[in-house]
Amino acid sequence: MSLNFGISPALVTPFVAGRVDVQRLSSHALDCLARGCRTATIFGTTGEGPSVGVMERERVANELIGLGIPAGRLVEGVIACSIDEAAYSTARALRRGAHAVLLAPPFYFRPATDETVFAWYSAVFDSVGTDLRDVLLYHIPGMTGVPLSHAVISRLVERYPKAIRGIKDSACKAEATFALIEAFSDLDILVGDETYLGRACAAGAAGSICGVANILPEAIISLAESGQDNPRIIELVEEIGRHPIVPMVKALVAHARKDNAWAFARPPLPTLDHRDTARATALLEPFRSSTRAVA
Repeated sequence: MSLNFGISPALVTPFVAGRVDVQRLSSHALDCLARGCRTATIFGTTGEGPSVGVMERERVANELIGLGIPAGRLVEGVIACSIDEAAYSTARALRRGAHAVLLAPPFYFRPATDETVFAWYSAVFDSVGTDLRDVLLYHIPGMTGVPLSHAVISRLVERYPKAIRGIKDSACKAEATFALIEAFSDLDILVGDETYLGRACAAGAAGSICGVANILPEAIISLAESGQDNPRIIELVEEIGRHPIVPMVKALVAHARKDNAWAFARPPLPTLDHRDTARATALLEPFRSSTRAVA
């Protein structure tokens, strides 16, 4: 199966003494890339992007590139409410040479109408100007409270035909994902829910930006390439979902890398303890025979 986008781990972000530990993040990103991921995504939801300020994002992205990660293999997440901040971060990422920018809608003033969501994206895109390219619209209404309707997507594609690369669908509703695949066959539809990733790729999805690829990149790549879902992945994802998701993924990365520094989340997210994570870490054991341990 040919996947236009492939698999990109939604990288968790290691914090040490309150700062992003770029050395740890770089090692993890390079490991995921070496194991078959085409790109690595920084500062998405799993990467606690909304908790990382503009200047810190700039520092981290530039230092990652300095540590040997090609800019063209990074997807940079931009989750901001203000037009100025969203446009600035998008433009900086694209000028650095990022593979794509994952751009969420504004999330504070709700409800937001289709007309105002379209107006916000238009203002951001117009501000970015001639550098605009390779934008992934980020549909994650469970977090933003602002869904991206087919009407908004269609209008943006029509007005900015060379700017929209695709849609990352993290609404976690299979029927809605399949509807996006059918309606926008010229765009890269990326699946955020690993429980039906295989079926979605068989139906035409272009790949995924997802959390479990931090831990089991080979298994997630296999899902996408085979077009078949994996009951063990489904069980693992369901267990992750019984807890605060980002802290749980961080705890699993800490377990896999044998480095507890990865488990710490930046407030307001909690940090989970071993009692919370015991069942999820046990669910990783069956994968040990088919994938090597995280380096």
